[in-house]
Amino acid sequence: MGQSEVARLRRQIEDEYQAMKLGLSGFSWGTAKHDFIQARMRRVDLYHEQLARQVGEKEATSTIYDLYTQIIG
Repeated sequence: MGQSEVARLRRQIEDEYQAMKLGLSGFSWGTAKHDFIQARMRRVDLYHEQLARQVGEKEATSTIYDLYTQIIG
């Protein structure tokens, strides 16, 4: 269960970052864009907490950072 849960969380984090990236380059702006990005970041925070329970805080934070830099750049 642990490996599949970690893989699922990684995919969800990747999906949130992809949505954020698209949202940053989309047509909306102002409050709507800010709210969209903020909602995605809250979800990433939740996934980070879940991931930390699976692999530990240090590994979870490293994973979050690595995915962010790969996707958002």
